[in-house]
Amino acid sequence: MSAKPWPEGTGCRILQEVDSTNAEAQRLAPTLSGPEWILAHRQTTGRGRRGRPWANPVGNFTATLVMQPGETPDKVALRSFVASLALFDAFVAATGRVALFALKWPNDVLLNGGKVAGILLESAGAGGTLSHFCIGIGVNLVAAPSRSDVDESAITPVDLQSETGARVTPEEFLDLLAPAFADWEAQFSTYGFAPIRQAWLNRAAKIGEVITARTGKESVVGTFETIDDTGALVLKTASGRRVISAAEVFF
Repeated sequence: MSAKPWPEGTGCRILQEVDSTNAEAQRLAPTLSGPEWILAHRQTTGRGRRGRPWANPVGNFTATLVMQPGETPDKVALRSFVASLALFDAFVAATGRVALFALKWPNDVLLNGGKVAGILLESAGAGGTLSHFCIGIGVNLVAAPSRSDVDESAITPVDLQSETGARVTPEEFLDLLAPAFADWEAQFSTYGFAPIRQAWLNRAAKIGEVITARTGKESVVGTFETIDDTGALVLKTASGRRVISAAEVFF
């Protein structure tokens, strides 16, 4: 396991304990002049999507990258795919194994079919302009929530150490993740979403298979065809092609 150099111009702070790395990032954002990673060994009020609690046993990875992007909110949100690709690369660097990992729309990473990492995006701003953007990342490095702690239809949580034998500390994982993110961010900034989209599709789980997308108003069952140039999920259903911009996906 060898890490690339830390990305130039990107800050880093490591905390023993915090309420939530995303909350800390939002507090710090007005004082920062560039992107910064915030890693915490313990969170007291960590949360996932839709406000759900996010368990963070000691030894797992919880960090947030806070940025000050200059683009419109819809383009900024595409960095969830940048973060997914960076996570994929960090896992491969940590284990030397590619085939074990896959990306689940919109922003989870799977290991042997189980969920090993998730991403939470939060932003602040007004008038169509974002003052800052936070990418919160949680990784089950050494422990995973029990099956009873997640929705019965959700993918089973897994951890990196149990599934692969790789023992990686949070700091070591950040040293792999930060350069990987910087590399994909450079592609995104230079060439736009097209190469990010293709790279994500090359690593996507369940392409060509039937999945269920729950939007909050309905459940849509269809064949996972692709994602479009806005990052939306495209399904082929019995009633025609459906483009879904926000949902939770179940296999």
